[in-house]
Amino acid sequence: MTLKSKLMGTIAAATMLSGAQAALADGHLEEITVAYFLEWPMPFQYAKVNGTYEEEMGVDINWVAFDTGTAMSAAMASGDVQIAVSQGVPPFVVATSAGQDLKAVDVAVSYSENDNCVVSSALEIDKESAGDLAGKKVGVPIGTAAHYGFLSQMNHFGVDVSTMEVVDMAPAEGAAAFEQGSLDMVCGWGGALRRMKEHGNILLTGAEKEELGILVFDVTSAPAEFVAESPDLLAKFLKVTADANARWNAGGAEAEEMIPVIAQDAGMDEQSTRDTMATFVFPSPEEQLSEKWLGGGAAEFMGGVAGVFTEAGSIPSALGTYDDVVDTGALSAASEM
Repeated sequence: MTLKSKLMGTIAAATMLSGAQAALADGHLEEITVAYFLEWPMPFQYAKVNGTYEEEMGVDINWVAFDTGTAMSAAMASGDVQIAVSQGVPPFVVATSAGQDLKAVDVAVSYSENDNCVVSSALEIDKESAGDLAGKKVGVPIGTAAHYGFLSQMNHFGVDVSTMEVVDMAPAEGAAAFEQGSLDMVCGWGGALRRMKEHGNILLTGAEKEELGILVFDVTSAPAEFVAESPDLLAKFLKVTADANARWNAGGAEAEEMIPVIAQDAGMDEQSTRDTMATFVFPSPEEQLSEKWLGGGAAEFMGGVAGVFTEAGSIPSALGTYDDVVDTGALSAASEM
């Protein structure tokens, strides 16, 4: 299956499922399902493990781990998931461009150093010889932040992606294939990216990518119906998340106490958790509501992502504006709690 047809299939599935979202009875829920990633350690997991969300929100929460943001979109479209934590901007853009009614409700994390592509050591290719990647085989989780970064980097280096064999692989799957020597290059994030680096090298650092305008951040997303019908519940969720982020950002002994809890929940050892989170930035609600992020910058960046995907033929078209897929109501309410 080609890169384009694979992503088109993802778009079609999301569009068809969007009409099947489960109706919420007057916003009164006894249980919600929240999506998140393993091997992606974040402060919210400390509150997750301690039951703080359930205590503050007054509902039971079914936490479900996903491999990719595209799978999160499909689960929200079917009504199986009400909130997705740390969904990448690219899969969010793919879904909303296809007509799925999702809202970005906060900036979950910024992580330019923790999402990248790795070239096999055996090829001895670096940024000075990146043109030699033409014709090579690469494993990429299609429709994700890693996919956007891959397309952007290849565009920067003048590599025609159509000459490459692009295989859709979740990061963990790609890391395993890369270790076995089945791929020339592989893209991913988190724990999988660390394993990839054991067998290859990156082309550009996070700072170098940012200089090219390749930002990497995730949002907390939710179906528009849930956002509209359960605003108080969502605000409480974002408040608990913000409090956990603030505790982590403060550093010191209290932050250090969070490491073992987060590590166990993320399925990682403590040192890997510490090293990974050191590359993460968790903006405060006030920062998120600023012009840089949800006050305008995030929607503008989403438009840029859609433009890259459209130009690459990966999605049929972009929205005229992405301002309407950002909803700051719940976050604003959370910041005042």
